[in-house]
Amino acid sequence: MTMARRKDTHIFFPWERRAGILRRVRLDQARPFLLLGVAFTLVIWVALRERRDAGVRRTRNTILAVRPVLDSYLADRDGGCPPRDFAGLAPYGGAVTAPTDAWGRPLRIECPGRDRARYDLFSDGPDGLPGGLDRIE
Repeated sequence: MTMARRKDTHIFFPWERRAGILRRVRLDQARPFLLLGVAFTLVIWVALRERRDAGVRRTRNTILAVRPVLDSYLADRDGGCPPRDFAGLAPYGGAVTAPTDAWGRPLRIECPGRDRARYDLFSDGPDGLPGGLDRIE
């Protein structure tokens, strides 16, 4: 008789839910997994951002290394711009192949440059779109 009374002591109202699978997994049991997921997402986000920033730094270093070579070429040619594929820069200390950015695309040169500059040397940036907002000069 005592057993029958124990079962009848709890009354379920319509707005209460029965003990389903979501109620069986308590929040205190799921909390470590949720925190681990948030931490993993944060680490991935930081890693992707650092990879992009490392590419930008590497591309800027490449541009800084090519500028003296271009200046030597322009001084020898009385301001004549080099071809867009950077052919003929090898005698001035340049590489035989066209310099590339961190994403494997060749650097671009515009002669004459903006603001009365002799030339503009830049990369299209991580997205590779010409004239994009993330280009590197």
